[in-house]
Amino acid sequence: METKASEHKPPVAPLGHEVRQKTIDVLCESFAQDELDVEEFENRVELVGRASSMDQLRAILADLPSATLPTPSVGVAPRPALSPDRVPGHSVAVGVLGGGGRAGAWVAARNNWAVSVLGGCKLDLREAQLGPGVTEVRVLGILGGIDVLVPPDVRVECSGIGILGGFGHHGAADSTQDPDAPVIRVSGLAILGGVSVKVRHPGESARDARIRRRAERKAKKLLEKRQRNES
Repeated sequence: METKASEHKPPVAPLGHEVRQKTIDVLCESFAQDELDVEEFENRVELVGRASSMDQLRAILADLPSATLPTPSVGVAPRPALSPDRVPGHSVAVGVLGGGGRAGAWVAARNNWAVSVLGGCKLDLREAQLGPGVTEVRVLGILGGIDVLVPPDVRVECSGIGILGGFGHHGAADSTQDPDAPVIRVSGLAILGGVSVKVRHPGESARDARIRRRAERKAKKLLEKRQRNES
């Protein structure tokens, strides 16, 4: 008696929430890069919800230039921290009647000052190397603006005062909740000016971030709608 080859195939493990969410994250990134229009994005998110195998998830992403499906068993690598002896004690960025700041691959000090007076200052920590523990960022904006950009793989603590101005933390939901992640602690004062702490991916523009967050909200609503329909 012949036995069909398919009877010897190992059972396929059901797809978990983690790998579906990673696939949706990839779709959100492709949508932010204008590789998908709204209708196609929504259709593919629906397909992710109905997929029953890794091959089906890969097929959903196959024609997208920038899309790569992460392996479910591989987690996000923790951000490497510099040894304490390589981290400077203090750093200052000043913009007076003009612009100042730091960006790119640089070593952030344990204590960083950003000052803006009748000008602008931008402190971009997305590609900066951080020391272990807490990196302090103290800001002072007087009749000027200060932007602090932080990556999503760090925890952010933000506290400050705005006097006839603003002091805000945007994109907090994008930050990691890993208790072992490095901490960037932003504090300070804005007088007749503004201080803005924003969470963005490295290389991501403000427009890209808005599109990505809008896509993530849309994907979340679609999945919640599907779950309600199934219950």
